[in-house]
Amino acid sequence: MWITDLFKLFAAIAAAYLVGKLVAKIKLPAILGWLLVGMVFGPHALGILGDSLMDAAWYVTAQNLLECVVGLLIGTELIWSKMKRAGRQIIVTTITESLGTFVVVTAVFGVIFWFADVPLYLAAMFGAIALATAPAPSLSIVSEMKTSGPVTGTLIPMAALDDLVAALVFFTVIAGVSSAISDGGIPFVLVLFLVFLPVLIGMATGFLAGLLLRRVKSPGASLAVMAGMLLLSAGIGFYLNHAVLPSPVINFLLIGMAYSAVFANMIEAGQLESIMRVMNPIIGFSLIVMILNLGAPLDYHLIFGAGAYTAVYIVARAVGKYSGAYFGAAVTHAPESVKKYLGFTLLPHSGVSLVFTGVAVSVLAGPAPECAQIIQGTIAAAAVINEIIAVFMARKGFEWAGELGKSAPAAHRA
Repeated sequence: MWITDLFKLFAAIAAAYLVGKLVAKIKLPAILGWLLVGMVFGPHALGILGDSLMDAAWYVTAQNLLECVVGLLIGTELIWSKMKRAGRQIIVTTITESLGTFVVVTAVFGVIFWFADVPLYLAAMFGAIALATAPAPSLSIVSEMKTSGPVTGTLIPMAALDDLVAALVFFTVIAGVSSAISDGGIPFVLVLFLVFLPVLIGMATGFLAGLLLRRVKSPGASLAVMAGMLLLSAGIGFYLNHAVLPSPVINFLLIGMAYSAVFANMIEAGQLESIMRVMNPIIGFSLIVMILNLGAPLDYHLIFGAGAYTAVYIVARAVGKYSGAYFGAAVTHAPESVKKYLGFTLLPHSGVSLVFTGVAVSVLAGPAPECAQIIQGTIAAAAVINEIIAVFMARKGFEWAGELGKSAPAAHRA
């Protein structure tokens, strides 16, 4: 059975690669083709990437491992010597765009729900889900279109920090709502622990990898050490997810990001480049699989059934992301291109939003099933519509910033 599923997965990957190439011919990001293939091959269309495959233990494990690999794309750009001047700008802008989105979406739905006689805590849950940004789409555009410049340089480290802020705000809201509407609330200390646990795992294994990498000289040995320690990092995450924690909540992208950020700052630039030269094609492959996994659960039928809540959600979130990024860039005196165009690259959303929605629905299903239905229907429809628009707008953001095709060939970015 698993051999058949594996064949289906590779057929989907091949189709995504080819459609991506065709989409690129008309000057659109290949990721749009990958996303559409995921939807077409997914359980709501052809069913080639069906629920049985996507729920299989080997598939989930492979996805988690590939998320760790994609984390290398972020972490290896977090070189302290390059970031220290822009560090304050990145942190402030991440906070303003995240919290700005939370405030805008919560306020808009708070007014709507007040008049619709819907519990107001649901507005805060909408806001908490909305602030999450799915980094893979924009990072795939960076990889494919060789972008380079102030917007790219700001976005890559923000992709890491945004996941942390999003998880912290979301699980804090969930803890508050859970405590208010059910008997067993989630302790805030546990929320903090679960949010930062993947980073701590990655930092610990990354430090060990850095020490080992300092002792080896040949490119082959360096690659072997890096890959071995990456597998160890993922293995720790697997163990905690399935043997220690009550449910799988470890963010493997954050593990890979923290792991690579630590060792990348401990070794010489030449050694890092030799490692990434080999890893770049693997990261590219991992991105395709991640986007397929992102697209497969999206039900295109929801586009036709999307209601007013979906439209309001998409618009309010876009306003929050753009205005929050603009404000943060302005107060930190970022370059003009960052102020004007960074917000467009932060619009992709669906992967993280669907994970958060699943958690929210599980909390609401018992005590407030009608609220669970509202949030599930709205976010599911928004995920499909927003992702198609967001990928296009992210590409335009890089184009308007003048950063397409500016990456140096020797750069180790994928």
